[in-house]
Order: sequence, then structure tokens, then C-alpha cells
Amino acid sequence: MATTPSPVEPGEAMERARRHAPYLARMIDRFELLAGLLQDGLYEEALLAARAAGAGASDLGTALRRERNALALVLGIGDIAGAFPLDRVVTELSDCADRTLDRAIGHAIRRRAGDEAAVDGFIALALGKHGARELNYSSDIDPILLYDPERLARRDRDEPGEAAQRYAREIVSLLSERTPEGFAFRVDLRLRPASEVSPLAVSLPAALTHYESSALAWERAAFIRARPAAGDIRGGEEFLRAIRPFVWRSSLDFGAIIEMGRLSAKIRDSNEGPDAVGPGFDLKKGRGGIREIEFFVQIHQLIHGGREPALRVRGTREALDSLARAGRIEADDADRLGAAYDRLRVIEHRLQMVGDQQTHSIPADAEAIAGIATLDGSDDAETLLDELSDLTGDVARRYDSLLDTLSGEPDDRSATKPLSRQVADLSFSDPADVARRVESWTGAKFRALRSEAARQAFDAIRGRLLEALADAPEPDRALARWEAVLAHLPTGINLFRLLEARPALLERLAAILSLAPTLADRLARRPELFDPLIDTGASELPGSVQEIVADLARIDVGDNYEALLDRVRQRVGEWRFVLGVQLIEGARDPREIGRALARVAEAALAVLGKAAEAEFAHKHGRFPDSEMLVLGLGRLGGGELTHLSDLDIVYLYESSDTAESDGERPLSASLYFNRLAQRFTGALSVPTSAGALYEVDTRLRPSGTQGPLAVSLDRFDRYQRDEAWTWEHMALLRARTVYGSQEARARLDAMIRDVLCTEREPAALRRDVLNMRDEMARHKPPAGSLDLKLVRGGLVDVEFVVHFLQLRDGTALDPELGQAISLLVESDALDRDFAEAHALMARTLIAARMLAPEATPPSPAARAALAKAAGVGSWGALETALGNARSTVAAAWARTFEQDLELDL
Repeated sequence: MATTPSPVEPGEAMERARRHAPYLARMIDRFELLAGLLQDGLYEEALLAARAAGAGASDLGTALRRERNALALVLGIGDIAGAFPLDRVVTELSDCADRTLDRAIGHAIRRRAGDEAAVDGFIALALGKHGARELNYSSDIDPILLYDPERLARRDRDEPGEAAQRYAREIVSLLSERTPEGFAFRVDLRLRPASEVSPLAVSLPAALTHYESSALAWERAAFIRARPAAGDIRGGEEFLRAIRPFVWRSSLDFGAIIEMGRLSAKIRDSNEGPDAVGPGFDLKKGRGGIREIEFFVQIHQLIHGGREPALRVRGTREALDSLARAGRIEADDADRLGAAYDRLRVIEHRLQMVGDQQTHSIPADAEAIAGIATLDGSDDAETLLDELSDLTGDVARRYDSLLDTLSGEPDDRSATKPLSRQVADLSFSDPADVARRVESWTGAKFRALRSEAARQAFDAIRGRLLEALADAPEPDRALARWEAVLAHLPTGINLFRLLEARPALLERLAAILSLAPTLADRLARRPELFDPLIDTGASELPGSVQEIVADLARIDVGDNYEALLDRVRQRVGEWRFVLGVQLIEGARDPREIGRALARVAEAALAVLGKAAEAEFAHKHGRFPDSEMLVLGLGRLGGGELTHLSDLDIVYLYESSDTAESDGERPLSASLYFNRLAQRFTGALSVPTSAGALYEVDTRLRPSGTQGPLAVSLDRFDRYQRDEAWTWEHMALLRARTVYGSQEARARLDAMIRDVLCTEREPAALRRDVLNMRDEMARHKPPAGSLDLKLVRGGLVDVEFVVHFLQLRDGTALDPELGQAISLLVESDALDRDFAEAHALMARTLIAARMLAPEATPPSPAARAALAKAAGVGSWGALETALGNARSTVAAAWARTFEQDLELDL
């Protein structure tokens, strides 16, 4: 681990600087006042004096150089003494660069355009360490100079472009030219768009065009740390907002991420210094050095930052901490890389304060290394080198692991073996036909493979893809569904690059294509759904409703309601896809997944409902004494959805004493909340460019489809007491308030409980329940033997038995069916084997909705997956267990209703 040298007395720090840092020694002699303050340990006073060191200089260039040298002296001595921590040092240096650059811009413009000219329209963006406010002692600054042709101050006879280039040249000269006072900052403009052909200052329209159409992968990484540093700050902020989609992409651009990995590996390979710590080792570019920590951070930010705004931070340490908080890297990685980064930066500063040179290399001779160790306060040179060796070795191991996942090397096997021979070795039923089909893919047949770039990306994965499809449980079925995916893909490059970067995902893809047509169809429409599977948390369940709401609340769309609908659909689609993959892989109990699906739906309702209310209130205001409530019924109320579940909901609102809402277009309460309910339904169900979200079913509301969409709580209470049918009270047994304030929820829950506890005549209740089940059996027959909801002895019969007992006795009133059954078992109203029968059928139904959506026995491979998901060893064992479960339910039915069920077993 990194060590922190102990603080030393001011005099000792000054002496170390005089003996081992010639540059600082010269500055001590040049700035006697500052030296006196530092000798007395008055570091803050010395810092204030350093900032004013250029006052009274004959010209701006001299003033800027004196300030920068004075600041380097104070920060250097304070750093050696331990008075200034690293973050204070780099912040002060970065702020000095901002001031210097801003003064140079103002000087250049006013000298040509007049003393009253403003800097509006001329922008300096800081990138790299300057942008992150992490400058080192002798760092270059790498600004991008932009100008707005419409607003740039200039002489009347100057063209905007001509004026901007004059300003740029003078700024560079003013800062970089070496004079008897030294230099202010070396300026490197090579990070500007198309630097090999573009002028020093680039117009805003040209820059926007570049970043929207032809920028390279490394430029995205560069802009992670970009910020407006000088000149027209507001204009710089507007420009960065305009190119935000270029930097932070909502779907992963794995081609760019792979390219970042290759660029990093190339930089490592091109390093001419030694690989191991010792004389000549480069702390920045060497193996396990500063740049590898920065690349580690930036690659993870590129992967996740498009969907997680909390990761869009500039500082390296801040980014490491943010990635760890978000679960995107391990906390140990963040701690150890962060500590290594700080320590390597401190030693980098020691190297640079020796001669004010932009160096990162350990000196070649032993005496100079010993001097650096003394400056640092290390025991000796060997101790320092051993520490650096440990640090860089740890960084390199962690970075190697990341590079391995991003290597994206092409599949050599597909390039070296003819396709016909390669396919012949695989387990397809007709290899010759498969070879012909694969050959046709790269023609004009599929839009996703028409470009040369797409074909090259596909060629890199073709061999491994075919092997994965051949090894899938149903190779021919998987191949056919892959062709369906290709047919629907608008472009394939990103998916192909993702599979190239993460070959292990090929097995998952093959399993999806073999076992889950629903997931395969979704993937064909939205290939970016595969992105979340690269996350370490892809095998985890989403957290609580509150945690999911917090995740959705991080979506950064400003006040754009339509954009929020899109992004929520994208995020919810990702969760549902990941949960579907967990389901077919048998990674989780299906009921855990069902409960997670319900939490995701409830969280989506919370976020979209709040947004719909705010959007509606812009025109129509609000009712201060009333609010919207949403009652979830069925599977949503019971807190356990399947991938094919609708959302059964009822809209309610509290009665208001106010005649109209308080907006510019007021409405009565009834009209207001009914229109708002339509907004809620639209927010949940209307397809957007990101696809659909949920089907919403409101037919369980009072008076059904003939009644208003939203009713007051008073009207709901009267209806349930005086008009509702028995089946409506049975539906109410699985009711749960899923939207509304805690106070309003409590009132509604109490109202429902009071209704359900109403005393009933058992014979009449039995008659109503049996008539209702007979009616359902006539009009809604099961779709197949795996329709465990509607088959006799299935889940509907489970519900009818449970609901009859709940209503008859006013007991076990829990909307979660499994919990209600447990309470009835405890009271001896039901046997324990009834609970086990329900649990087995519930697990199987949730899995069957994905693996057998037609409700008929699926392919052999899907049967095996279904048995695994249900917790049974084989398909035959599952069939037997389900038959026994239905018989158990039939026996409970007979005991409860004194009527036999006819089972087709």
C-alpha cells in the first residue's frame, strides 16, 4: 500500500529544497518575502502573497510568469513539509492556469479589438488534468480554443476566423514563450478537432460537426474531463451540453470502448522506458503508472456514464469513488487504485520540482534518485523504489484484468479454416445448409451486415458465434432465431463489438436464442438490451422499490417529459431482460424474479406517475386537499409478476372541498383526476421510440368499463359496500396501494380491510364463488397443459379456495397469496401440502411464461430449463409433481366446497 511521509518543520523543508531541487532553490532566492513567510511556516499567508506576485510588473507576460513561479515555490515547500495535501496542490495549480489563460484571452482580444471588447464568443475548454483540476507542477495545458463567428469581438475589417487565429497565436506566445522570467504555461493545442488540418482556434459550428460525425474514440475519453476554463464560460457550458450525447451515450459503444483498450495497450507497448520500477521508469506511461489508473477510470465511465449521470465526474479519485458507490467496480479497486494514484502523483511532483521540467521518469543515476527520496521524506532510495514497485505492480495487475476483457482480438479460427469445414465439425443437423445460409448473411440479405465495418466486426466473432450456437441446447432453433435477430437489427456493429469484447456472452446469447423466444424478439428490436449483461451486478436482483426509484431518478433528461418516458422504458426494459436471462439460466428462484419484476413495475409507476402529475399541473394546477391514488390488483397487488403480466390497476382520488384546480386552465375534481388517470395510463403504456412498457388493465374499477376511469375514495367505499359483486371483493383481496402518500395509503388500506371484514353468509358466499368459477371455466379455458393459472386444480382454483376462506372468516387478509396461504396453514384452515402445491405451480408458471409462452410443452431443452427453474430434477419429475400439486388443490377444493374437481391428468 501507499505510504504518506511524515510532516516536517518548515526549515527542514526549505533545506531539502535547496539541496535537491535547483528550481525551487532559485525561486527561494528570487522571492525573499515568500521565503521568509515559508521559513516561519506561514503557508496560507505565503499563498496569498504568491497570487499577487505579478502585481506591478511591466507587462502581462512578466506578471503571469512571476505569479506562476511564486505559486510553484509556495506549493512546493508546503508540499514537502506536508502542509498542503495533494488535492490542494493540484487545485491551486489548476486555478492558476484558469486565471492565466483567462487573462491572456482578454489581453489578446482587447489589444486588437479595443479596451472595451468583451471575451464573449471566445472559449477555452480545459481537457486532461487541467480539465479535472489535477494539474501537476510542470504540466502542459491542453486547451481547445473555440470561437462563435456571430459573437466574437473583432475589428470591423477582420473576418471572424482571421481574428480568432490572431488571438490564438498571441495567447500561445504570451503563455509559452520562454523569457528571463521563464514561461507561464506550455500550451499544447493538439487535442483540438482534426488538429492536423484545422486552425488553432476552431469555430463552434465546425467543432459541433466534427464531434457529431467524425470524432475518434479517444476524443470521447478526453471530454470526460472537459470544462470551460476561461473566456466565454457560458458559451463553453452550452457547447459541452450540445456534445453531451457524443460523450455520454445511452447505449454502449463497444467499438469505441474496445478501441480505448487497444489504444491503451499500444501506449504501453510503445513505452521506451523500462517495464519495472528503477532508473528511467516512467511513472506516467510505464506499466502500472498514472495513465493506466486514469484509463481504468475513463473506460468504466464510458461504459456506464451514459446511463448513470452520477458517474460523470472529472476528478480521478472522485470518479473511482463514484464507480465504487454505484457498484461498477469493487470497493477494493477504488481504494487501492486511488491510494496508488495519489502517491504516484506526489512522487511525480517531486520529480518536476527539481528542474521545473515536464518529466515523469525516475532519474538515471543513483544520486539523483536519492535526492528525490530525500525530497519526499522516504527513508532512502531503495525504500522509495520498493514502494513504487509494489504500487505499480498492483495497478498493472488490475489494469491487465480490464485489458483482457477489452482485448477484442478477432477469432483466428474462422479466418484460418474454410467455412464449410468449420461448420462440418459442429453439431448442426445439416452442416451444408448451415454453411450456405451463413455465406448469405454477409450479402445484401441483412441490413445490419451491408457496410464493410459491420462485416469486419461480424467476421471477428463468426467462428465463436457458430460454435456457441452449435453448443446450444437446440442448435438449429438457435440458428434460426439468430437469423431473425439479424433481420430486425438496424445496425449490428455495436452488438458484434460487444460480443467480440466479451466472448463469454456468446453462450448467453445462444441460450436466449434456444430457450426464450420472448427475449430473442426483444433483443432483435433492441440489441442494446445486451449491454447490462456485462455488469458485475447482472446476476443480482434489483433492490427495494425505493432503491429502484432512486436509480430511475438519476436519469438526466431535464424537464423533457417525452425523454423521461423513453429513458424509463429503456431502463425498465434492461431490468426485465436481465431478469429473464436469470430465469432461463436457473440462477434464481422464479418467485424471487417475479417479486423483482413487481418492484420494478411499482418503481416505474412511482417515477412516471410523479412526472405525469407535474406535466399535467403545468396547465391545470393541483388540488391542495386531494391527490391521486393507484390501487394495484391481481399479480401487481400480490407483488409477483411474470414477464407477460399486465398491470391491473384502479385510479382513486380523495374528495376535494375545492371546486376547481388552481391552474391557468382549472378543472373540476372529477374531470381533473379522470384526465390525470389517462395521463398515468399513457405514461405506462403508450409506445415511444424506446418501445412499449406495460399493458394497463383498468377493467376492475367500480362499474367496470362503463364507469369513470378514476373515482373518489368516498364513491369507491360506497360502491364496495353497497354495489360490488362477490368477485369484486375477491379481487380486492389482492389489492395493494402502489401510488400515493403514506397517509392516503393508510386511509385506503383501512377502508379496504373494513370492507373485506364484513360478515357474510357462508352458503351464499359458497354459491357465488362456485358460480363464478363455473362461468370462468366456460369462457376462459386453459391455453394448454402448462397454463397453470386456468387448468383445473391450478392457480385460479388455489385463489378461489383461499379467497373463500378469507371472506368467510375475515382472516389472513394479506394481498400476497403465498403469505395469505401461510397464515391459513397456521390457523389449520389449510394443510401444508397445499402451500407447497401453490409454491411449485407459482414457480413453474413464472418460468413457463418465458420458456413456454404458448402454455404447451416446449422443446426438450426448454423442458429441462423449466424443470430446473421449478426446482425439480427432470421434465418427467416436473410433470409428476405438477399432477400431484393439482390433486392436492382438488382435495382442498373438495373439503372446502364439498364438490369434486374434474382433473385432466
